[in-house]
Amino acid sequence: MKNIGRFCALFLLSILVLSCTEDISRPNPAIQGLKDGVMWRANDQYAELDQNGGLTIIGLTQYETLTLKTQNHNEGTFILGNSTARQATFSDSRGAQDVVFSTGANFGDGQIVITDYDEVANTVTGSFRFNAINQSTDPEADNLLNFQQGNFYKVRVISATAE
Repeated sequence: MKNIGRFCALFLLSILVLSCTEDISRPNPAIQGLKDGVMWRANDQYAELDQNGGLTIIGLTQYETLTLKTQNHNEGTFILGNSTARQATFSDSRGAQDVVFSTGANFGDGQIVITDYDEVANTVTGSFRFNAINQSTDPEADNLLNFQQGNFYKVRVISATAE
C-alpha cells in the first residue's frame, strides 16, 4: 500500500510540475505546402501590393522561388490556368539552368484563396494548390509540378514601388 501511495503522490507531483510550464506559441508568418508530395516551406516570405491592387505573394528558399499572383487583394478564390493575371510560378536555380514551372492562359490549373487581408497589420492569409507546366528547356526536369495543401499565413504585405 505504501508503494501505491508513493506512486500516486509522484504521479500527481509530475502533473503539477508539467502543468506549471508556460507554453508560449507565437504563430510565425509562413508559406508551405506539399510540393510533389513532399513538405516544402519557404525560409522567407513577403507579398507585394501593386498600384492597381494586384497582389503577388512570394516564398523563398536558398534556390527556389514560389510566386502566387492575383489581380486584386480581396478575400476570395482566384482560379488558375485561364489568365496571366492569376498565376502560380515556381522556379528552381539549383541546376545548370533555371527550371521554371507556371500556370497561365490555358495551361496549368489550381486556385489561390485569400481568407484574410488585414489592412491594419498589412498581412495576408490563405491557401493554394496548383499544377504548373514546365516552361524551361531542361530535358532532365519533370513536365509537371504539383502543389497541394498550400498555405500562406500572415505574410507581410509591402507596396511595390513604381519604377
